Amino acid sequence: MVWSESVPRFWRERARKYRLVGGRCRKCNSIVYPHRSVCPHCGAENMEPIELPRRGKVVTFSVVRHPPRGFEGKEPFLVAVIELENGARVLSQLVDVHPEDVKEGMEVVAVFRRYREQAPNGIIEYGIKFRPLK
Repeated sequence: MVWSESVPRFWRERARKYRLVGGRCRKCNSIVYPHRSVCPHCGAENMEPIELPRRGKVVTFSVVRHPPRGFEGKEPFLVAVIELENGARVLSQLVDVHPEDVKEGMEVVAVFRRYREQAPNGIIEYGIKFRPLK
């Protein structure tokens, strides 16, 4: 990847990565994550972006012990489906918790954390992950 090409992409994607933005259908009132232009429930093209709650509960989770390329050395790590306070569901990484301590129904809160580094001297990307509510 060319360094100059990654800077514009970084700025273009920052709102999506730094805020928890979903969508609400103006027709059926469904809330989805991530925001999209067409409602997956009723098919209406009438979605509005909304800021989602930062608190929720673990619905289900998985421990990743054999990571995909780019995540070597970070295993084991946790991925969970989080149901937010408004009912929207988010797939996210869980942090600051040992795999044996995660339970379905556990309360969690969104935090701002490092995702990855694009190259040894590239842009470090940050975004939303979840940790247990203490």
